[in-house]
Amino acid sequence: MTKQIALFEEEYAPAGPVRPFLKYPGGKSALVPDLLAIMPSRFKAYREPFVGGGALYWALSDRLRRGAHEVQLSDASPDLVVIYQAVQNDVEKVICELSKYRYASEEFYTRRAEDPKTLSTVKAAARSIYLNRCCFNGLWRYNRKGVFNVPFGRYTNPTICDADNLRACSMALQGKVTIGCLDYQEAVSGAMPGDLIYFDPPYAPASKTSNFTAYTAKGFGVKDQEALALVFRGLVGKGVQCMLSNADVEVVRDLYAGFRVDRARVGRAINSDVDRRGAVGEVIVRGGY
Repeated sequence: MTKQIALFEEEYAPAGPVRPFLKYPGGKSALVPDLLAIMPSRFKAYREPFVGGGALYWALSDRLRRGAHEVQLSDASPDLVVIYQAVQNDVEKVICELSKYRYASEEFYTRRAEDPKTLSTVKAAARSIYLNRCCFNGLWRYNRKGVFNVPFGRYTNPTICDADNLRACSMALQGKVTIGCLDYQEAVSGAMPGDLIYFDPPYAPASKTSNFTAYTAKGFGVKDQEALALVFRGLVGKGVQCMLSNADVEVVRDLYAGFRVDRARVGRAINSDVDRRGAVGEVIVRGGY
């Protein structure tokens, strides 16, 4: 361990568990205990190709760092990847920029109208964190032109900048952690036998009213679910240890027939029908161990 990293860890050592710094639709914080309980006890490198809010990674980060595991975190959303890279490399600048923002409708729409491609990495990251913390339900949604289009949310004094947790997350991203904007197939192409991959794709819809897949401009439909299942099978066939979470629906159970499938019920707040918000069925698929 270099002196620079040692000093960084001493200064930013978290007082408690590292928490996701983003609100994320379908985030896995509530599912983490189930995932930890059934994941393999030993593995080599760790990969998360749909990192999203990163709930499982944050829960594993101390173990991964102490074990000197190589880690690859990736996502197909450029805006999301920029946030992770900025928190990893320039967390104090992100905190400084984010502390300037205020919870107000006018400022929200002004920031939302900005083109992130014209901003520095730090400013683009701070903008995205701000929009995420202040938008409706913490949704991460884009239109077909790739423009973030979630409206302003109504909260009571939301936390826009949790500086201590951002620093703890930055520490958790040090060491052998690489972050990239990659399609999931590219992200797992170099996986080796004994590695562990956790797939957390956009879920197959549980009903006609929950068909939300617009985490990126391209979306993630049925054909994508089928392609992912083939990739999962191929990786397991070459000795890679794989876990995957998805909705407990027939199409998912059919796609992963033959693998160990565990069921869980997790509270969800996102549904167009308020009466149908609450515990929903989810599955955890595992193969290769």
